[in-house]
Amino acid sequence: LTHDQLVTCMVGRDIQDIYDYRPREHGEVALKVEGLLGPGLREPVSFDVRKGEILGLFGLVGAGRTELFRLLSGLTRTTAGQLELCGESLQLRSPRDAIAAGVLLCPEDRKKEGIIPLSSVAENINISARGAHSTFGWLLRDGWEKRNADQQINAMKVKTPNAEQKIMYLSGGNQQKAILGRWLSMPMKVLLLDEPTRGIDIGAKSEIYQIIHNLAASGIAVIVVSSDLMEVMGISDRILVMSEGALTGEVTRDQADEARLLQLALPRSRA
Repeated sequence: LTHDQLVTCMVGRDIQDIYDYRPREHGEVALKVEGLLGPGLREPVSFDVRKGEILGLFGLVGAGRTELFRLLSGLTRTTAGQLELCGESLQLRSPRDAIAAGVLLCPEDRKKEGIIPLSSVAENINISARGAHSTFGWLLRDGWEKRNADQQINAMKVKTPNAEQKIMYLSGGNQQKAILGRWLSMPMKVLLLDEPTRGIDIGAKSEIYQIIHNLAASGIAVIVVSSDLMEVMGISDRILVMSEGALTGEVTRDQADEARLLQLALPRSRA
């Protein structure tokens, strides 16, 4: 069996169908980045992403993609540049500012930065939205936590014996779906996905792709960092390429091919 045939046998669909790509209308600009600089960026970065768009961000290790996401999510302070969210200036002094604005990050290292391993699936899903569903900032409304956890577990198809299971015992794919359920518990305008399917089996990958497309279809702007060339080509409407801390190109879905993206991603000394 070839690799593609093996994948088809495992998930019951042709490999191109796994990415579940569906063309959709894009709305107004959700996030506009102008001349952004900060740790890990060698040159000012400028781009935008529209409501309902899936924007791929491709590059090799050390290209600066994760560093860019840290700036966009308030984890790292910018040194120059401007951000606009839905036409209004966005100032990020901390991750709390980004979350409050609806710019939400699923980090690359979900075990260290995404989940609270010893806490339950329900606690991991509910943790960021508790403030919006409490009185005086600490008294939770009756039954909200259980209802929300059950709703997100069902919506994300998280495979778990129950909502009280410790999340550390779930597979990587189900941990990732629980993190997505956390952000779906809150108002979201822009979703930043850093290597969303790394270390996940092919069946769970297919489910993650469906979730991504459903989110975009609902009007959310999605930016996906991936070092998997086939993945970024398979799910994206448009692809930005980074190399050595700078944007080196932009390619539409129709224009994208492996050779072109790799040429843009290779450091100039090697290209």
